[in-house]
Amino acid sequence: MAGITNTAFRRLCREFGNGLFVSEMVTSRALVERTEESMRLIGHHESEKFRSVQLYGVDPTTISRAIEMLVQEDRADHIDLNFGCPVAKVTRKGGGAALPWKSELFEAIVQSAVKAAGTIPVTVKMRKGIDQDHLTFLDAGKAARDAGVTAVALHGRTAEDFYSGRADWDAIAELRASLPDVQVLGNGDIWSAQDAVSMMDKTGVDGIVVGRGCLGRPWLFQDLERAIAGYLAGDKNPKVEEVMPSLGEVADAFYRHAELLTEFFEEEGRACRDIRKHVAWYFKGYPVGGEFRADLARVESLQQASDLLGSLERDAPYPGEEAEGPRGRLGSLKKCSLPEGWLDSRELSDTHRSQLEFAELSVSGG
Repeated sequence: MAGITNTAFRRLCREFGNGLFVSEMVTSRALVERTEESMRLIGHHESEKFRSVQLYGVDPTTISRAIEMLVQEDRADHIDLNFGCPVAKVTRKGGGAALPWKSELFEAIVQSAVKAAGTIPVTVKMRKGIDQDHLTFLDAGKAARDAGVTAVALHGRTAEDFYSGRADWDAIAELRASLPDVQVLGNGDIWSAQDAVSMMDKTGVDGIVVGRGCLGRPWLFQDLERAIAGYLAGDKNPKVEEVMPSLGEVADAFYRHAELLTEFFEEEGRACRDIRKHVAWYFKGYPVGGEFRADLARVESLQQASDLLGSLERDAPYPGEEAEGPRGRLGSLKKCSLPEGWLDSRELSDTHRSQLEFAELSVSGG
């Protein structure tokens, strides 16, 4: 969710419902170097009482130094380690979802992170593996548990799956069963509150992780909060009156998002450029027309956005299924880009170690 879950969007989601809202992915090297963008990304608004920072790294020492900085400067209450990124520019150097294949390196990174964090909880997010022939989630989950993490989150797809098809909830259930002594969280295809309770019921996980499901739908967290509370209270089929916003309510949420982005970037023009990618997600299924969407994606000020949003028929009702379901990237199976010979051994060779030095450069600062 790089470029999405900044302080502005986290604040907006929290205005609708509760949850643990995690920062954008920040590389450990960028934090150690204290780049301007990385320091912005780990910033939290005063209203964020529990500060979660998501880290990406490929080196135990650098991860340790980054977390020590966060602890010593009191910048985080929770560290989440991301080993789930399937993007080619990351995996082709051995990072992201490719890294758990090198089991000793994975263990060393998680162990160093937990040690550096001290009393601050550390969680790990990962995928099933590189592809169906190279699964790592059971070994990695046990290694993370043994290192002392608070929770392990599994996205029920491989790196090769990217975001295609349906998430494998059976794999999530298998991990849950194999780790009875640590919290396990499920991730993948949570588009509604019903999806959340269905996953919890089927897999037995302690909680769920939401990514693309909240794009343009910050009110999803209100639905989730109500449904999960009912489920945990013993109602296996909680009846939740899900939020079904009118077009005017969607417009208000969009404008509020733009306001918060302006505060985050401290620049109105940049905020308006940044929110352009959210237009299709917010107005998915609503009868606003292509011309309106295009115009909204070109606004350069909050006033222009306000004027354009004011032209909408605010009483237009929630369009139902057309506004629901998958959003964000889908695509098809993609052969995972890897360093040459990466799959030959689960041990890290000197050649691959040298390549890993560049695995953070392409995503520096998140």
